Amino acid sequence: MNTSTRLGFDTLNAALKAAGEETRLRVLALLAEAELTVSDLTDILRQSQPRISRHLKLLAEAGLIERFREGTWAFFRLAEHGGGAEVARALLDRLDPADPTIARDRARLASVRSTRAAAAQAYFRAHAVEWDRIRKLHVADAAVEEAIRSALAGKPFRSLLDLGTGTGRMLELFGNEIERGLGLDLSLDMLLLARDRLERAGLKHCSVRQGDIYDLPLANDSFDVVILHQVLHFLDDGARAIKEAARVLRPGGRLLVVDFAPHEQEFLREQFAHRRLGFAPEAVTQWMTASGLEPVMHKSLSPEPGSDGKIAVSLWLARDARALMASPAQREVA
Repeated sequence: MNTSTRLGFDTLNAALKAAGEETRLRVLALLAEAELTVSDLTDILRQSQPRISRHLKLLAEAGLIERFREGTWAFFRLAEHGGGAEVARALLDRLDPADPTIARDRARLASVRSTRAAAAQAYFRAHAVEWDRIRKLHVADAAVEEAIRSALAGKPFRSLLDLGTGTGRMLELFGNEIERGLGLDLSLDMLLLARDRLERAGLKHCSVRQGDIYDLPLANDSFDVVILHQVLHFLDDGARAIKEAARVLRPGGRLLVVDFAPHEQEFLREQFAHRRLGFAPEAVTQWMTASGLEPVMHKSLSPEPGSDGKIAVSLWLARDARALMASPAQREVA
């Protein structure tokens, strides 16, 4: 814990009381490794669900952990902010990772993760043919990702929000360069895939959760960069989604939209729930401007000659103009 941080007596006392019990300390150590459900913790700790639920309730009330819902599931993770979060991190920093109890729990966690990974891969295999069919229609993923990197190059950023995260690829792409990454998606199946991807990549500082793109469960000015990658064409109201994305950008933050250029592949609407068959450059640009952002770039990538591709991919980049009013130091880290 940062020695310059001072906590009130009641806050520190409650946090230490909550953490000062064998099972609850083990829970904290596990949640430092992964986001877990009550069922996961029951399997790992070999204790009853009511008992685990009671421990989790005490830890959450003390501000050491956070709870969030995904459909009928509830996931838990270490708290990110507040005095309780600082106490939890400080205690875990002192804990020997080679301790036999901690090592045993970690081995059981590996088994839980293996089960998750198998479920994720089964879903992927079941839908791989559909995804491959769509992928062949547009610019190669490698070229799109190179363009995404190029669009955000030259200005480092610490936090990334990926809306409609899908398999979590954008978090993986930038995971080693950021301090915090969050992906939101409505699909529980896609979140299963995303968690598996992030765990395989060892990106503990990146997480995913279920969330409504029109009503983000996030405070204003929360992220340096927000990405909407192949999301708008599924939505009824793209303008509303961009306005909500702009709300959570920090001063000087950037919004990157990646989606299809206009096309005539009608079967995507009929078979894959695409609401829009691509977007003209001015459409997304106008939505950005109406949301108070300053558009700074539009680029279109055409399918490679000789490929089966029929759809171009466009990128739009805008920034929060409040950076103009920030100090040089603030602009440097935004």
